[in-house]
Amino acid sequence: MTNRPRASLGRVLDDLGATLLELVHGDPDQRAEIGGVVIHDPLDEPVLPRHSLVLGVGLQEPSLIAWTLRDLGRQQAAGLVVRSPIAAHESITTAVAESGVALLGLTRGASWDQLAVLLRSLLAEGDVGVAEPETLGGMPSGDLFALANAAASLLDAPVTIEDRSSRVLAFSGRQDEADPARVETVLGRQVPQRYSRMLSERGIFRELYRTDRPVYVPPLPIVEGELTLPRVAVAVRAGDEILGSIWAAVRDPLTEERSQAFSDAAKLVALHMLRIRAGADVERRLRADLVSTALEGGAGARDALDRLGLADQPVVVLALAVPVSDESLVGEAGLATERQRLADAFAMHLGAVHPRSASALVGGIAYGLMPVRADRADGEERAVRIAKDFLDRIGERVTATIGVGPVVRETSRLPHARAGADRALRVLRTGNGSQRVARLADVHVETLLLELRDLIEARGDQPTGPIARLVAYDRDHNTNLVETLRAWLDAFGDVIAAAAAVYVHPNTFRYRLRRLAEVGALDLTDPNTRFAAMLQLRVIHPPHRTPTP
Repeated sequence: MTNRPRASLGRVLDDLGATLLELVHGDPDQRAEIGGVVIHDPLDEPVLPRHSLVLGVGLQEPSLIAWTLRDLGRQQAAGLVVRSPIAAHESITTAVAESGVALLGLTRGASWDQLAVLLRSLLAEGDVGVAEPETLGGMPSGDLFALANAAASLLDAPVTIEDRSSRVLAFSGRQDEADPARVETVLGRQVPQRYSRMLSERGIFRELYRTDRPVYVPPLPIVEGELTLPRVAVAVRAGDEILGSIWAAVRDPLTEERSQAFSDAAKLVALHMLRIRAGADVERRLRADLVSTALEGGAGARDALDRLGLADQPVVVLALAVPVSDESLVGEAGLATERQRLADAFAMHLGAVHPRSASALVGGIAYGLMPVRADRADGEERAVRIAKDFLDRIGERVTATIGVGPVVRETSRLPHARAGADRALRVLRTGNGSQRVARLADVHVETLLLELRDLIEARGDQPTGPIARLVAYDRDHNTNLVETLRAWLDAFGDVIAAAAAVYVHPNTFRYRLRRLAEVGALDLTDPNTRFAAMLQLRVIHPPHRTPTP
């Protein structure tokens, strides 16, 4: 069991078969490692990693399934999953044979979301920077599915491994041999609340967490007249800390030998759960190092992209930031926690769209590297749509913003792409508008003004000429001539609109306009004079704002 392919189609069928998936047509012994999980969208053409497993949501017609199989075959996909039952049709059988893509059926009652989560959990082992799997107790490190299957073999019963919240972390095969409560638990990745409540009311959890020996759970009522199979459970603990538990659906109490084996299995599971917890931080740091190295574009960028699976393909860079002035965040600790939470959610979102996307928190900004198709010119526009979808999902509680850089096709251009995303992001963070996503092309002029303002501030330049005279006059006489000029220029000379913007009567505004022309010695009919005034008002003497650092 320890030598099984870690991410092959056969492995998926071994672990998820019967309960969730069935092989309809194709070769189940494909040894190629599955490159990712992709949701099929007939209106889109995503970049598929090699040997991907494609979820054919909504595919039912045999002709459409056959066409999709052939298309996936050209992209070297490993398999296509569609909802069971699948109509027997010669076109499908022929398409499977010609394409080499296996066809699998998703069990009725299981949701696509559940399947996607399970598959990504199963395939996530060794995702970044691990050439060979480490082992603990003869099992691949962190492989809870392998442990569940090993425990099931020892006990001759289907097994689940759960955390303290009764969320299913992994499960063995043969779940169909258990009862409806177990099947519901596996499909939902969570022990049903009504069943969990019964366990709590009967003191099962209290007894379970008080001993390191297996606890026998007698049959419990599911519905009227129907009982569950008995359970045997053992706590998974590290010292005094309860990490979770292992549950086996049995028909009889365990023998002494099997009880001891179950206890020993819990100790091994504890080691793996601790390794997963520690490994999550290590992997996060490693991924951040790889993303940062790639974005710098130096000598190590190519190797970093290779390890991220992004070499030799165009990518677009996205930059996500959380404003430090957000009222929903309290202190540096709250900001750091929110940044990491959003970075993790951003990485999950990009991974769901493009399995080979890479994202990490670098210097307070969550950068995403998303592959785009080389034969399409809408990479930036697609990145904007994906970014907006993400911000719509997280809602308005935290006002995050995302800058989108240009598509780059060469490793050496990644620093340019990162700078573009950063420049767009800066405009969003310093602006007062409602825009939350922008490409560099959308805000290019604004970025130039900000950079010019930086230069002016660094040199300490002050307003000169007519603007300097107006600023001095306002200061000495408590007037609003600069505000009047700014409103008039912003309104392109429309007195009615400018007067409304500063809440004065148009005749009053006209008087002020004549007065500022006299005080500042301004010829407002000259386009060069107007441009010079507008530039100084935007760059050297901008309106007072409370910027977001």
